[in-house]
Amino acid sequence: MPRLTIPADKDPLTYVWGTKATHAGHKAAAFSSAVYDSDTFSLREFEAARITIADVNGCVLCLGWRSGRDVSNRVDQAEEAPEEFYDAVLSQRLAALPPRERLAADFARKFAVDHHAIDDAMWDDLHAHFTDDEIVELTLAVGAWIAFGRLNQVLDIDGGCRVGVPG
Repeated sequence: MPRLTIPADKDPLTYVWGTKATHAGHKAAAFSSAVYDSDTFSLREFEAARITIADVNGCVLCLGWRSGRDVSNRVDQAEEAPEEFYDAVLSQRLAALPPRERLAADFARKFAVDHHAIDDAMWDDLHAHFTDDEIVELTLAVGAWIAFGRLNQVLDIDGGCRVGVPG
């Protein structure tokens, strides 16, 4: 039995986020866009957390997605993380990563799988490498990816993990 009624000619994710529960949906989409538009973290820090949640959520499309940033105003090219980086994060070989990347991935996994495992030692490590503002922003991003990724899977509309602001 289908979870929602979606016209055959419509993309399920776009249709649901753009036409259902529009009051909350549009605000949720704006929040998701704010997470992706943030430049608080380096691309690799951002991607360490994002790809970890894609793995935990089991989102095949998001696992294949590679975020990039237009940094043409700085180096005249787009910034991308190499596949070796994604392989290390997804296989949880985090020791070789710089501390902020390692912590972003580790925090994301613990937040999603067992938030009680975020112990005092991890908080000490987080505070040694991130400001309080960065910790809050990382927590908001990870929470959004967990919530929206799982919402898309529960509703069986996970054609994409980024929910843009409907037009």
